[in-house]
Amino acid sequence: MFKIKKKLEKPKPPILYNVIEDYSEFDAPGNVTVCAMTLPEDVAAHAKILAESYEVPPGEMTALLASGGVYVYPQVGGVLTRGLFACLVDASGATPKQTWVLDLMQFAEAEQWARARGRSLAEAAWEVFHRTLPEELKKKLEQKNLGLDYRTLDRAVAKGGDIKYMDFRKDWSPHFKRLCIMPDGRLIETGGLEEFAQLHQITVPQAKRLVEEGGTLDVGGEVLACQIVNGQPAVARFSAKNYTKAKELAVSRGLHLMDALSEVAYNDPAMMRSLQRKDLGGRI
Repeated sequence: MFKIKKKLEKPKPPILYNVIEDYSEFDAPGNVTVCAMTLPEDVAAHAKILAESYEVPPGEMTALLASGGVYVYPQVGGVLTRGLFACLVDASGATPKQTWVLDLMQFAEAEQWARARGRSLAEAAWEVFHRTLPEELKKKLEQKNLGLDYRTLDRAVAKGGDIKYMDFRKDWSPHFKRLCIMPDGRLIETGGLEEFAQLHQITVPQAKRLVEEGGTLDVGGEVLACQIVNGQPAVARFSAKNYTKAKELAVSRGLHLMDALSEVAYNDPAMMRSLQRKDLGGRI
């Protein structure tokens, strides 16, 4: 008698965002990445990720996402070391829910603004935050759904309808997992920049530049190659042997090094298996 083994399907991780616009190259403190969602909000998942990312108690975060308001970070040893986390909720539903953080300087400015005008700290936090944003983003925030043309959007994004919430993020969160194809075909998942830098034994500034700008980075005879796909970095690490092949191919056929590396990857059985297993553009 044979036992039939049931295939256990792993629960899919929640989709937190499906619209991402990067303004991180703008001068601080207005350097943000706009992460938005058109599908219905999974409040539990949204609260969990934001609570862990910004070190806000889960209960407080859930309440903020429900009703809006601010969370002022507590003093450490009698000294304030961080500003505040804010959530703006429009009870009428005319505008999407929005979350952001203020640093210490912005927090101090918001407190002064609130006292001077007799307004709430939440209103002041938005005024101070909004004032720093790039002009292009300010104009988009005045338009419905950031002015996106839904006729050109991916169907999976467009079918959700209007944007439900926007998180103005400043971090490469540990919760935004990235996959990297290693020379032996393994897919290694990393979270924040520090974890990615540690895996490849490079500096955090090197890691930041690579995933934001794309390109290649020599790492002890091997090479890290990063392409920006749909605004997200897709990373692969090539062995010294494959790196040499790519450089020779680039010279002999007049190819760009990135194109030569892609061709080498597709001709490498181990790396090709990884490419077939995962849709890197959507995960990395």
